[in-house]
Formats: sequence, C-alpha cells, structure tokens
Amino acid sequence: MNQIRASVLIPVKNGGPLLGEVLDAVLAQQVPWPFEVIVVDSGSTDDSVALARQRGVRVETIPAAEFGHGRTRNLLASMATGQFLVFLTQDAKPASSHWLFNMVQGCDAEPDVAGAFGPHRAHPHARHVTHCELNLHFAGFGDKLSVVRLEDRARFASDPGYRQWLHFFSSNNACIRRSVWERLPLPEVAFAEDQTWALRAIEAGYAKAFVPDAVVFHSHDFGVWETLQRNFDEARSFHRYFGYRVQSGMARALASGVLLARRDAGWLRAQGVKRWTCLKQSTYMTLIEFARVMGQYLGTHHERLPQFVLRVVSRDERLQRAGAA
Repeated sequence: MNQIRASVLIPVKNGGPLLGEVLDAVLAQQVPWPFEVIVVDSGSTDDSVALARQRGVRVETIPAAEFGHGRTRNLLASMATGQFLVFLTQDAKPASSHWLFNMVQGCDAEPDVAGAFGPHRAHPHARHVTHCELNLHFAGFGDKLSVVRLEDRARFASDPGYRQWLHFFSSNNACIRRSVWERLPLPEVAFAEDQTWALRAIEAGYAKAFVPDAVVFHSHDFGVWETLQRNFDEARSFHRYFGYRVQSGMARALASGVLLARRDAGWLRAQGVKRWTCLKQSTYMTLIEFARVMGQYLGTHHERLPQFVLRVVSRDERLQRAGAA
C-alpha cells in the first residue's frame, strides 16, 4: 500500500510565481495511492528552488549547460520510484484535483499502453485566438479516453497525417509507464523529444492513450519574433527527425498565412470584437500568422541557411547558449 504509484517530474528554470501555483495544484491532487514530486532546476536565478523546497518537494540542481529536453527528463525519471512517470512543465497547471488520478488511470487503461497525454487549455488571460487554437487542436483526439496503436502499416508509411496523429505526444502533460521508459528512454534530441519518443514507442508495438479529463492550463502568447523562432525550431525538428516538410514552398507558406489570418479575424468577430479594436487585433494576429508560416518555411529549409542565420532564428539554440554562458 505504501508503494509510490506515480512520480510527478518537473524540469524548472526561472519558473516565477506560476511555478508555485503549479506545485500547489499538484500537491492538492486527490488520489487513493502515494505519489511523489521531483523538480530538477537548471540554473534558476529567481527563487524557484526555494519556492519548491518550501513546499516539501524534492529539488535537485544541475548546471544550466547540462540541460536537455530529453536528457533532463531522463534524469528526473532515474530519480523517481513511481510505477508511472508523470511529466509536467513549470507553466502547466493541473486544471482539477483529479488530474493525476485520471492521467495514471489512462496510462494504465490497457497493458500495452506505453504513455498517455492530456489536453492543454489556454490560461484564462491568454488571447482569444490562443483559446480557440488549443480547443480545436485537442478536439481532434476526441472527448473520451482513447487508446490507439499502429494497425495499418501501409497507411503509416504513406500518410503523414495519420503518422503525425499516431505519434503526437506532449511532455508538457504526459505519463509514461516506467517499465517502458526503462526500455525506451526519451531521446536526447534538440527539440520534440516527446513526439520522437512516441514515434519509437508506436513503431515498437506499444499503444498510446489520450486522456481528455487530464487537463492542464498551458499556453503561450508569443510575440511576432518569438512565434517565428518557435515555429522554426519545430519545423526543423520535424524535418530532421520525421522527414516532414511543413512548408515546402514560399507560395504555399504565404497562402497558409492568409488563411490563418482570416480564421483569426473570424474568431475575433465571433467573440463580438468590433470596429477599431477588431482591426487592431486582426492586424496583430496577421503578423503573428505570417511569422508562424515563415518560421515553418525557414525551419523546413534549415539546411540551406548559413550558421549565423540559424543562430538568430532558433529560439531553442539561443536558450541553450544562454545556459552554457
């Protein structure tokens, strides 16, 4: 009865006040079995370490230069004793006191489930468009617990949409069965360690679960330049690790930007935003959407870019360099 069933694992750097809210929400989880919470901090300069320790959470520290998306999560997993490894980020706040129970139950729904993930909802203060995007994205996985596995290898080989649906996974809000992690640790890649891991698990014959009741509040209202950088990193990783060409041509990228800008304007009008306010917000979202598709275009064609451009447009590389400095 005293065996730890779940370990909640959180990599942290400069989590700020929201980290306290996340930890409080985790510690308030209502479950019928013991669980633990472990934080690994990679060089915070704010009070993140003290904030976590004040709550009785185990905190380990590493130099900033040693951080890696997969590497640090593997370190956290190696410290854990739970049967299920539940990964959060410092800005992903459980939406209810049953989040942990639902997540673990989903991951244990069937014996061959390697991992489970839950939906993200936008933080209450987020842009209306951000709320709409996240709701639309996770609606695609359904509103009931679902378990999927690779059942059509011919389609998997020929249909990128089917392949992406099968390997979508988010370590912002996920659970991995410990016995599977011991066989398949998270890969030490520059970006998208979660989806890369899920692809390997699916190809190895494991199943994946989506748990709609394991909701967290997690969103970012990135500015124009950050949006370009974030989408560059994602598109480059998709090309490197999956072979996807998110935006293969400039004309298609620009057309996508137009469609996304129209979609955003429609969402704003549906919310009741009118006249000058609607014009200002629509103009700003148009800049955001064109930054998105241009980041995707540059990331898809990253091999053609000189090193000095890569250093500028990659947000992840900038953060890694800052950590190593």
